[in-house]
Amino acid sequence: MDLILCHQTADFDTLGAAVGLSKIHPRAKIVLTGGEHPSVKSFLAFHRDELAIVDRRTIHPQDIRRIFIVDTQRGDRIGKAVEWLWLPNVESVTIYDHHPENEHSLTATFKYIEKVGSSSTIICELLQKENISLNVIEATVMALGIHVDTGSFTFEQTCQRDVQALAWLMGFGVNLSMVSEYAEPSLSPELQDLLPDILNQVAVEYVNESAIAFILLETPNFIPGLSSFVSRIQDLIEVDVLIFGHSYQQNKGKQGKLAVIGRSALESVNLAQIFATYGGGGHHSAASFSTRCDDPQEILDHLKQEIKQQIPAPLTALDLMSSPVRTIRPQTTIEKAQRILLRYGHSGLFVVDKEGVLVGVISRRDIDIALHHGFAHAPVKGYMSKNLHTINPDTSLSTIESMMVNNDIGRLPVLDDGDLVGIVTRTDILRQLHQTRISKQQIPPTSPVISCLLPSFQERLHPPIWQLLQKAAQYAEEKGWHLYLVGGGVRDLLLTGDDDTLKLEDIDLVVDGFHRNTTTEAGVALAQALQTNYPQARLSIHGDFQTAALLWHKDEELGSLWVDIATARTEFYPYPAANPEVEASSIRQDLYRRDFSINALAVRLTNPHVGELLDFFGGVRDVRSHLIRVLHPNSFIEDPTRIFRGVRFAVRLNFDIEPQTLEYIEYAIHSGIFEKVSLEKASIPALTTRLKAELSYILQADYWKKALKLLQQLGALACIHPQCKITPQIWWQIRYLDCWLRYYNLEQENQKTPSWLLRLEIILTSLELQPRIKVAQNLQLPKDSIERLTQLENNQEKIEKYFDNNQKLSQKVDFFAHYKPLDLILIAVKSPKKIRFNIWRYLSNWSKINSPIDGNDLRQLGYKPSPQYQTILKTIKGLFLDGKINNKSEALEFLKKQYPL
Repeated sequence: MDLILCHQTADFDTLGAAVGLSKIHPRAKIVLTGGEHPSVKSFLAFHRDELAIVDRRTIHPQDIRRIFIVDTQRGDRIGKAVEWLWLPNVESVTIYDHHPENEHSLTATFKYIEKVGSSSTIICELLQKENISLNVIEATVMALGIHVDTGSFTFEQTCQRDVQALAWLMGFGVNLSMVSEYAEPSLSPELQDLLPDILNQVAVEYVNESAIAFILLETPNFIPGLSSFVSRIQDLIEVDVLIFGHSYQQNKGKQGKLAVIGRSALESVNLAQIFATYGGGGHHSAASFSTRCDDPQEILDHLKQEIKQQIPAPLTALDLMSSPVRTIRPQTTIEKAQRILLRYGHSGLFVVDKEGVLVGVISRRDIDIALHHGFAHAPVKGYMSKNLHTINPDTSLSTIESMMVNNDIGRLPVLDDGDLVGIVTRTDILRQLHQTRISKQQIPPTSPVISCLLPSFQERLHPPIWQLLQKAAQYAEEKGWHLYLVGGGVRDLLLTGDDDTLKLEDIDLVVDGFHRNTTTEAGVALAQALQTNYPQARLSIHGDFQTAALLWHKDEELGSLWVDIATARTEFYPYPAANPEVEASSIRQDLYRRDFSINALAVRLTNPHVGELLDFFGGVRDVRSHLIRVLHPNSFIEDPTRIFRGVRFAVRLNFDIEPQTLEYIEYAIHSGIFEKVSLEKASIPALTTRLKAELSYILQADYWKKALKLLQQLGALACIHPQCKITPQIWWQIRYLDCWLRYYNLEQENQKTPSWLLRLEIILTSLELQPRIKVAQNLQLPKDSIERLTQLENNQEKIEKYFDNNQKLSQKVDFFAHYKPLDLILIAVKSPKKIRFNIWRYLSNWSKINSPIDGNDLRQLGYKPSPQYQTILKTIKGLFLDGKINNKSEALEFLKKQYPL
């Protein structure tokens, strides 16, 4: 006999999962191990006979062969049936559940634990795989299971799989009127009578601006249906955390029993973790437990203390503000103020007097109106608002939000003892609220929990690298700075599976300390401090903005590692493709300046809010969707090389470039901007440096073919030159070069030119001679490379004119010896088959043939060192190549006759 066990006080999810499982195992019987929720009891009063349910008391334990448990992993939740699990005749125990495992979980032969909103969802997916159909009642009870356990898709554990499972069930004719009736049942008369009294006795306590409430209901007997009752109370009193205790006497003369049901809307309060101490279980935001006790209030007081410890301090202006603040003087003209807004992307500016005292604020709208009326040269003091609302660094998020709503203002200056130290904007508030919602979303099993990423890093990173990050964070905290891991490291963590090791070879750290007026050298100071702990690392400081880098080369512990450390900054492009003008700023503005959403992610490494993920542009969403999405519409016009960078990420990560980003690329290419900044017309150091780096990354990577095809498809090679294209002929030549390089080892031949540079040279040969040379020079290619591109046509013409298949081998070798090997390779891929064949034979064979005698032989024979050596050796080698001399003996004989001593 096979049994499917539901947990005690069966709800619709355990019943729905059991019904679905009985379709997969048709001979299995469903056992309700003890009691049902009132709504389930009401449902079964009409439909019990339609389901494979048997009474527990009718089971003969010796007949049991297999046991399936649904919607729980705890032995105490299946009552006396737990004794069956260890019977010698039981062959296997299988558990299907959506609650997280803990130390109270049963051991089982098989476990199917999935992070979804409902156990019925897990069974639905198995039914779909088996292509099993359901009748209306079966589909309805499973739909009820999904509705009830996901709160009709409003609970935080709900995921896309739950929605898809319900959609599949709808195809079997789910009875929606029954779902409506049982999913939101009305309260029983007993609970209706209790509700007013309970609401009157609720005392709400505020901890760090979060509302928590504790209720203790004492009755003589157990009251069913309290789970839905508690959810109803939480909705009515609108608290962040509600703990409901029900104390009753189960049996006379025995110790009393306490059932506790908890609901939490706070990410920081993990009820499942807190209740596990008492053998409880459930989810992060909804959990319960029951225990015997003499003093229920003592347990509730203990729970209150634990919950209070998990409620973090509220965010303040210091956490939210941007600093330093862009300010102007009252005499600044409207026109100049408008240029400042354009440069920094602000929606308003604060006005300070010559002592730095805040005297007003002017918005973009005020400036636009002044410009519209022709007052471009008027001072801003005539248009600024003097009715200012201000906050201090300790002002809480809720207070700031209230001030903005009540006064309809979009920005608040932060004053510390009268000094303007920061600004909080409406956008900052919206982003923080968005960030909170993101942290509460369900994350696929392959991704870490993004509300706190540090545990994922610690588990997956190589321990020495983790220690390095901890030392950096410790130093930053001592200085009062905030330290963030940004960009690719965060992105790659999100892409790494739970069981995989994250291999970081490049780490980007950003120091944000401007709330403490830190100088731009903060990044350098941190790098220098780290080097004292890691003297084997090479420190380099570069750029006007004092960016520092630490490099380990094949270190015993850290391997090959590059760590970039910078101070948070913002940048402005004064004209397309220019070198950006960089200024100190905050981490938020530092992330705004980046290129793609998947690279604009940061994880905080320092307290408070350690492990917090900053995601202002939906980068997590794009990582999950495998999309490359640019941050700003003008991004590709400001820096055309971002197209190459976007292609590189798309191909390397196997992502798609999202449609709007493709439109921005197309607009940038067809705007004519590339012709204005063409590498043929002018040498722009900023552009050439970035473009050369991107070409190097792409052309030396394993995915270079796919990347080149995408660049060609987008028309992005126009960034090199408007006429630069990879024609079918050029493409064949690049691939043919790749074949040659596979057999002709550049390193063995002591060639310093990397293979990516040779690929680039072939691409540049698509241009006419003069633009080709100009582009190569502006890209600052090596001297040999520029010379090779310059002499290509002349060398081709010389070789084609000279060559004759009837020439002696010695003549061919002597002719080719005047050219460098890499020159010959480029000539070969551009030449007819006859020339290619002979060049290949020369490089792979003929050039490696040595003369049967050398200078040592001549000295031993008594020939005095002289220029004649070269003539003798060249003559003998020629004869050897032509087959006139076959060995050393014949060479010596020839030497005696032709060059006697």
